[in-house]
Amino acid sequence: MKTFIRGFSRLAEAIAGGLLAAIFAIFLLQILLRYFFTPAGWTLELIGILWVWVIFFACAFVVREQDHVKFDIIYLSVGKRTRQIFALIAAAAIAIGMLYTFLPTWDYIEWMKIRKTTTVRNPFTGAKIPMRDVFSIYAIFTIAVAARYAWLFFEVLRNGPPKTELELVVEAVHEADQDEKGDAK
Repeated sequence: MKTFIRGFSRLAEAIAGGLLAAIFAIFLLQILLRYFFTPAGWTLELIGILWVWVIFFACAFVVREQDHVKFDIIYLSVGKRTRQIFALIAAAAIAIGMLYTFLPTWDYIEWMKIRKTTTVRNPFTGAKIPMRDVFSIYAIFTIAVAARYAWLFFEVLRNGPPKTELELVVEAVHEADQDEKGDAK
């Protein structure tokens, strides 16, 4: 299972990196077209579409829980049992909130099929792209985040609260000390 998760994580990072590389390449193309040829409006719209995709895709599949910005002054000032309760409440609230908003969000995304992109066209059919396709990544984001926090809820229930940064640092220093003692023998 860990091998699958590690492989999926690397694939997700590669996709997010590819989206960012595409944004950069299109940006350079936009500059080239603006100064040396005829400006192309589709470049700006395509960068916006890719930006929406890279943000929601990366937040759903690449950004780890510990990488999120947190306001944890109160969380860090309480004991381990209270931290576990806080973590359970937070994980449940996020998972339930995301699932609660999924159907109304999907209805809106589905309604967006009547609107089309202004200048960007499907390279295979030549048709303008429905905005439903542009914003469908948000539905994927909603399900992925709900699943991640449901999983975190059961992990916290089983193993206690996630370790704080201080606990991780102390653990790393302790392991480094143990390695030095092992090397000295």
